[in-house]
Formats: sequence, structure tokens, C-alpha cells
Amino acid sequence: MRGRGPMAGSQSSLREANRARVVDAVKRHGGLTQVELTGATGLSPATVSTIVKELVAAELVEVRGTVRSGRRAQLVTLAHRVGLVAGVVVGGRDLRVAVADVSHEVLAEQTMPLPAEHRADTSLDRAALLVVDLLDRVGADLSELLGLGVALPAPVDASSGEVTVRGILRGWDGVPVAQVLSKRLARPVFVDNDANLGALAESTTGAARDVHDAIYVRAGHGVGAGIVLGGRVHRGVAGTAGEIGHVQVDPAGRICSCGSRGCLDTVVGDEALLEPLRTSHGHLTLRDVVRLAGEDDPGCREIVADAATVVGGVLAGLATSFNPQLVVVGGALASTGDVFLAPLREVLRRRTVLQQVAAPLEVVPAVHGTRAELEGALALALQHTDVFETRDDAEPGRFEKGER
Repeated sequence: MRGRGPMAGSQSSLREANRARVVDAVKRHGGLTQVELTGATGLSPATVSTIVKELVAAELVEVRGTVRSGRRAQLVTLAHRVGLVAGVVVGGRDLRVAVADVSHEVLAEQTMPLPAEHRADTSLDRAALLVVDLLDRVGADLSELLGLGVALPAPVDASSGEVTVRGILRGWDGVPVAQVLSKRLARPVFVDNDANLGALAESTTGAARDVHDAIYVRAGHGVGAGIVLGGRVHRGVAGTAGEIGHVQVDPAGRICSCGSRGCLDTVVGDEALLEPLRTSHGHLTLRDVVRLAGEDDPGCREIVADAATVVGGVLAGLATSFNPQLVVVGGALASTGDVFLAPLREVLRRRTVLQQVAAPLEVVPAVHGTRAELEGALALALQHTDVFETRDDAEPGRFEKGER
């Protein structure tokens, strides 16, 4: 009898670990078939089937019919009643907030304009109010919110939620964003760089879902990149990995917000793109340029293509350094399609010769488009939530929902 105790305990721990692997895989991808769960977890089909049945009985996952490769399959998603998450994207001139369920389905969303050089205190106040308002719209309250993910257009220390490089996001230096917003809403808050979260979204439910190593590049009001290595976002020691907007491309160029001269952002950021068009087109916004480029305006198409060439040159260096399988392009400029993507592909083809010989580098638009950062903020919140908790005295196969 003495010998059975440790074995039973070991078996129980193994069951719990396997359940956690299944739930984590569903959380990461938003929904997987049982065949896909087998591949994602490394568990046997029989084990996955048993665990899914237990999770369904515990009302932690739901199963519904779907089609994969022309065949019917059962899609496993987290149960809607488990809770909600919120995503916040702080941009240069706007604030986007969304509330979603744990299957990644956005239930409510709103965008609010922000003044130039907005400060952290007022912007976070607005974000908190929008979160509460969106929860009210979907008939929920703060007690049902599992957590919030926040995307900032600057390098971020993920552990503290602070901007790590002074001057890049004025009015936000030294502000513990996660702590401040968590205090306002009394919910867990997680903060990361916006391009990193775009990369997170595209590597979990987007274009890079099936690859291990990828670059996500966001080209719009500024340029940034998120690096995915081994299926995980690589942030670097101080959160500055992928900050290609601050790679020098013009030694005699303008002073950048980071304090250096001639950074990529000073050459292809929105102000740099709009200035050459003022004589011929008057005062435009970046949205105007994207629209006009799509309508075959020659001047706007030229500006967008020139930007792609410069961005491609910087990306070529990054791609050569760690040899990714895929480059995913998001942001406003990617909305112009091949106006931006074609010259970007051509530069990468010419400047990554060594890599092209071994494995041609594919360049594709982001599946989530200009929503990638928002989807990534939601995914960040979801990744940090515990969907279920078990008790030592629980019956085998029975789950207890964690208190929030």
C-alpha cells in the first residue's frame, strides 16, 4: 500500500500537466481541432480526446463542428463563460480598446482620438473608462475581466510595464503603466511594445502560425518589428529587440526622438512621408496617402514604394542575422498591397542572397492587417490568465474554477 501513494500522486500530476498543455494550446491559438491539439501538445489522440471530454464536462472548453482541409472536424475553444479579456493599443494619435472572450472573439471595440504628445495619466484614465464602458455594452462587469493587455509604441520592460528608452514616447517616461492601470481597474494588466504584440498575434492566430522563426514589421506612423524565435516573441534584455525604426539609414539626416540622427523613422515615418506631397497634394494624412495610393495616384504610390525600399534594406540586415522563415507585414502602409509589398520583396530578394539560396524568404501581408497590435494585446492578456485551478482534494477529472 505504501508504494501506491507516490505512483498515484505522480499519475495525478501527469494528468494535471497534460490538461494544462491542452488548455495552454487552446488559449494560444484561440481554437484547435483535436487532431491539431495532438500535434501542438505531443499527446496521443486518445489522451487528448479524454482530456477534452473532461474539460467539456467542467464547462471550461466548448466543442463545435468545423471544416479543416475539406473535412469535418471538432473545434475545441475555451468556454465563453470562463471570462473576458481587454486589449488597449496606445497610438501616436489615437487609443483603441476592445473586449473579447477567451476564444479570441471581439465582442466590443472603440477608438478614441488623442492629442499630439498625450500624457500617460490622461490617456490611461481614458483607457480605463473605455474598458468599463465596453464591458457595460456586452452586459458584463469588472469582476468578469480576467486581465488587460496594453500595447505601447515604444520599447517596454515587460516585468514593470515601463518605457525603457526616454524620449521616444513623451509624457510616458518613468510611468509604471501596468501598475497605474491595474490600480484604476483592480484587474491584472500586462504591457508590451506594439510591434511585439503584432508579432504575437500573427504567430498565434495569423500568418506566422505554422512557422517557428519570423519577423513581423509594422509600417505606418512609425516603423517597428517584432521578432519570433522558436515560436516565441524575442524582446531582448531591455525590450528593444526589433526597434528597426531607430536603425540609422541617413548619417546626415534629422534628429530622431531617440536622440540619434537619421533613424529609419525620420525617413519613412508619417511626417517624412507627408512632407514631399504638400506642394502637389496639400495637407494630407497618412490615411489619405494610403487611400490615394490604392486609387493609383502616382505621387502617393511613389512615396509608398520609396518607403518600402528603405524599410526593405533595414529588414534585409535583420533577416540575414537570424534567418527567419517568413516576414509578415502589417500597419497602414501594408494596406496598399503590392504598392508597398512588391518593392519590399524585391529588396529582400536582392539583399538576402545567401538566405535565398538555402530557403527563399517569403513576405506576406498580416492576416490581422492593421488590427494585429490590438489582437496581440488581447492575446497577451489571455496568455497570462489561469483558466482553471485544481485542488489537492478534488476528485479525479473534476476542475475547480479559480477565484478572480
